[in-house]
Amino acid sequence: MTEAMIYDVLRQGLWVSVLISAPMLAVALVAGLVIGLLQALTSVQEMTLTFVPKVGAMLAVFWVSMSFMTATLVAFFTKTIVPLIAGT
Repeated sequence: MTEAMIYDVLRQGLWVSVLISAPMLAVALVAGLVIGLLQALTSVQEMTLTFVPKVGAMLAVFWVSMSFMTATLVAFFTKTIVPLIAGT
């Protein structure tokens, strides 16, 4: 295994982690923005008002996108990592 192969596998692994985490991070960003606007409009500065809906939205998106995350991770391991371990 050459140094270039190691860097390529690391690059692919980082890209897979970005793909897997993007839906949850996007929903957290949108939910935080909406809740922040709501708080600014109503002058209600309650900490649980920001935390609970954001966590609920992230859990819902995690549940919906779990099959995509699993399929992406399994494909990465079966196409990239396992052949490297097996030496093929």
